Amino acid sequence: MIGMQIHKDIEIVDLALKYKGTLILGDLQLGYEDYLNKKGVMVPRFQTEDVLGRIRHILENNKIKRIVFNGDIKHHFGIISPQEWDAVTRLFEDLVGKYEVIVVKGNHDVMIGPIVKRFEKIKLANFFELDDLFIVHGDKILPNTGKIIIIGHEHPAVSFGEKPGEKYKCFLKGTWEKHPLIVMPSFNMLTVGSDIHHGKFLSPYLKKGLKNFEIYVVEDKTYYFGKVKDLPD
Repeated sequence: MIGMQIHKDIEIVDLALKYKGTLILGDLQLGYEDYLNKKGVMVPRFQTEDVLGRIRHILENNKIKRIVFNGDIKHHFGIISPQEWDAVTRLFEDLVGKYEVIVVKGNHDVMIGPIVKRFEKIKLANFFELDDLFIVHGDKILPNTGKIIIIGHEHPAVSFGEKPGEKYKCFLKGTWEKHPLIVMPSFNMLTVGSDIHHGKFLSPYLKKGLKNFEIYVVEDKTYYFGKVKDLPD
């Protein structure tokens, strides 16, 4: 998949961001199939293989030394399901020892601690600062000293036309309190996302709206779609 620069030194790579030798991705929502199955929605359990395969592909084609998971690695809130335990463990086993791994806690990661503790080299934090970057999940606002804020949580996607139709995962770039703000889509293909054109916003970083945010749609490559306010009604 062909990437695109979204900010100086920050490149869109698949549904992740690359900053120099650091890969940033979020909202993997591992265990989502198990959640849907228990709700009576039967979906094939391909998510873990898809996520792991796409991460491996990115790592094989880019020079990466550090990986930052920006929240919501797992889906269930108050438990660790067997599927989550297996999937997250496999993910970490793939990476620990080869890369520096940082896990920024998201609102779905209340119970991530017991898995992380099995891997002494993983750093678990509420946010991560790197040069001018302040990487935080985005479900709540935290004081920051970084100049560029990167959040997940919102799962942005866009549809076109008067009525909501097919949605496309996208990155958003705007500002919050004069800081550049980049919003990342979910890395999980099952969770398509919140429609920025027709939906309501989850993150307090976006409470003032998105009309001046720029849109970068991710499909076979990254497409720049201008600003939200210029989308056709």
